[in-house]
Amino acid sequence: MNSSYVNMGVGALLATLFVLKSVSLASGFIFHSETPEKPGFEIVAAEAPAGDAGGKAAEAKETPIAQLLQTADAKAGETIFKKCQACHSGEKGGPNKVGPDLWGIVDRPVAEHEGFAYSAAIKDFSKGGTEKWTYDHIYHFVAAPKKFISGTAMGFAGLPKEKDRADLIAYLRTLADTPVPLPDPNAAPAPAATN
Repeated sequence: MNSSYVNMGVGALLATLFVLKSVSLASGFIFHSETPEKPGFEIVAAEAPAGDAGGKAAEAKETPIAQLLQTADAKAGETIFKKCQACHSGEKGGPNKVGPDLWGIVDRPVAEHEGFAYSAAIKDFSKGGTEKWTYDHIYHFVAAPKKFISGTAMGFAGLPKEKDRADLIAYLRTLADTPVPLPDPNAAPAPAATN
């Protein structure tokens, strides 16, 4: 093999690398953007409490819904309900959407709204229609639907703030011909049923 071919090949390789590096540097100068001092949108992930003891401690500190409903604001709950309207209607005789109509939801039997196909998990939770949407059930369900009823098809992440849940429930209570009486704030809280 002739050494001139080797020299030409190495020269061509070096010339190609030189051109690529030059283009890379030039484009870096042309399309350079400064890093902002403060990000436009900061993503903050909440850390879960360490171990079972931390989770049980957080649950133990939860205020019973009966107490929260004494100061709940149905008007604020109406604003929160706008998140629900993507999947639920709240009018009397309203249509079922992705989720059932929520008119008269408080104290309604679980999985018994006419014309809606409920998931197997909700049907199991309903115990054949004997279980009702009590204030307590709604309170825990809207906190974390998939945690409260494992396997539910409801894709809502939940409302972590107690006040938001209480306000929403106060509003849902008004979606009835005769609102269900508020629970006694002095009564012992019902245990949170999970499925």
